[in-house]
Order: sequence, then structure tokens, then C-alpha cells
Amino acid sequence: MLHIKYTGAKLLLFASLLIGLTLNAQVSNYYQSAVGLSGEQLKTELHNIIDDHVEFPYTSSSTDVWDILKVTDRDTSNPNNVILLYSGRSVDAAQEYNSGSGWTREHVWAKSRGDFGNSPGPGTDVHHLRPLDAGVNSTRNNRSFDNCNSCDEVIDNNFATGSFIDQSQWTFQPPAEVKGDVARMLFYMAVRYEGDSNEEDLELNNSIPDQSDKLPFHGKLETLLQWNDEDPVSDWEKNRNEVIFQQFQLNRNPFIDHPELADYLWGGKANESWTGSDQETGFIELQNDELRFWPNPFKNEIELTHNLTNPNYTLFDITGKIMKSGIIENDQIKNLNDLPSGLYLLKITNNNQSETKKVVKK
Repeated sequence: MLHIKYTGAKLLLFASLLIGLTLNAQVSNYYQSAVGLSGEQLKTELHNIIDDHVEFPYTSSSTDVWDILKVTDRDTSNPNNVILLYSGRSVDAAQEYNSGSGWTREHVWAKSRGDFGNSPGPGTDVHHLRPLDAGVNSTRNNRSFDNCNSCDEVIDNNFATGSFIDQSQWTFQPPAEVKGDVARMLFYMAVRYEGDSNEEDLELNNSIPDQSDKLPFHGKLETLLQWNDEDPVSDWEKNRNEVIFQQFQLNRNPFIDHPELADYLWGGKANESWTGSDQETGFIELQNDELRFWPNPFKNEIELTHNLTNPNYTLFDITGKIMKSGIIENDQIKNLNDLPSGLYLLKITNNNQSETKKVVKK
């Protein structure tokens, strides 16, 4: 199977952005081929849908995982910062690693569980890579996820994280507000990596292996299913999924778009056929024939006609950097004269729908 590698040229990233425009118009049908399937057939088809994503290097002078996380996990209140996964702290994005005193990259599916390291594929798949304080990353180690019994709280630079390690078994309990996030990232990994194309076959189970175990199993599955139900998909997850899909890997996390899929694969609906209509949470194509905008190329502002309620806009440059964003007021996007001349992507969102178009600044 084809595996696309990022070679460092901006041209490839721009090409993937343009491909993403086409794919975005098909998101409402993204999972259509999986509808009506159940069990292993459903899992296999979901794997086929999200397989063969665009791969980026872990560390490189070209666009790498560091660069991508600065976009996917950007603090919307302070775009120079990233949000750390387990503590929710906002830290300076430029302090990547910084001799161990900055933030690092957490493999939510521990890279030793399958021993895949930082190689392209599971080692660099940003659907499960998140910014994290180096100390917390070391404490979490390769612990399985579970509710703790003998609980010790994890401290992040003198801040309580709401995370706990268990003194009686090799497990880690994240804070309540990201328990579902963790579950859905692990669900994704177990479907994306099925052992084909010389990739690892990652599986979820209910065992709690010790630190030295390198078999490709992670869990605890029954707890992850519980967390998926208790902590619903957040707007943060939806936006992150959309950014990864449109700007970088060109694949989605099905369990963010359809969290009920976990029950059809591993839970109480495992013998039932998936209808595809239970609880779609992802962005779908904006069905609005009245959406128009001009001029294109533009100078200082963009005018729109639409029948949407309080739509939002985001302008990306060709590297995926957010240049402008906000609410569309009085059918206008103003104050664009400070943007450099060039090609941009204009994304219009309304509720859980979106549409992205190419625009040019004179």
C-alpha cells in the first residue's frame, strides 16, 4: 500500500491542503462504506478508510511532529502557546524539549507497547501524540490507563494535574475532562494499525502488563469504554480532528466523529450492524447554496452572502498556520490588509458544518 512521506518541501504540504479541500466536501460520506457492517468487517472497513495517511517525521528541519502539535494543540487564547494534555496548562510553544525543561511529546499509545519507537507510522501519528510536561511524560511512562485504587496524584511543575498513578498496579488515571479523549485516541490506534504494510498490529485488551512488556497490547479496554461514555467528545477534539484531517495527515479519527463506534466494535453492540447515524459529531460539508464570497483575489476585506446564523471564519496560510479567525459580522471579513500577498485557505464554519475554499490576497 502507498505510504506518503513528507520530504521537506512546502509543495507537498500545500498539495495535501488542496487534497484536503476535496476531501472536506466528502466528509459527510467519509464512513459510508462502513454503514451496515458489524464486528471484524466493520473494524476492517474503518481501517481501510483511515489507512495510508500522510506521514511526517518525528524530528526534522522540515515540518515535523513538533511543528504540527504547535498547530493542533495551540492555545486559542494565546496562539504562541500549546495546551498540555493531562494538566491543561498553557505553555510557551517555542520551548519544545529545551534540554528537558520544556514540553515534550506524549505517545498516548505508549511506544513501547508494540516497540515502534518514533518511526513514521504509529510513532509519528499525531492523532495520538500530544504536548506534555516532560516530568509527567516520564511518570506516565508506559502505564496502562485505568481507574486507580491506591492513588498518588501526579504533579506538573508544582501544579496538581488531576492525574493519578496507582501504587498497586502499573496504571495511570488521567483527569476526568480528558478521559474520553484518551479512550478515543487509543480506539483510533487499534483500528488504524492492523498489521498490514509492515506496520504493527495494535490491539486493546483488559490486561495490565508490567513495564518491561513490549507486546502490542494496550488497555484497559473496559475502562476506556466507560470513559468514552462518561466524557463526551469536546469541541477541542472536534477541531483537532479537523485540523489533522484538512491540513496534515488527511485522515480522521472515527471515534471523534462517531464515538458510538467503540460500542459496535468492543462493547454491548458488538454483534449489531452500524447504522452510521447514531451521533455524528464531526464537521460535514456545509450544505448552503446561498454561500458566496467576493472579491477573489481580495485586498482588505471579503464580502459574503449567506443564510447562516453567526458563522465563523478561519484563514490559513499554505503551511497550515492560522492567520485570522473570528465571527463573520455584517456579512464581511475585514482588516485583511496586513496579510502578505499569496494563497490562503478560507474555512467557514456553522455549528458542526464547514466549507473551505482557496482565496488569494493581492
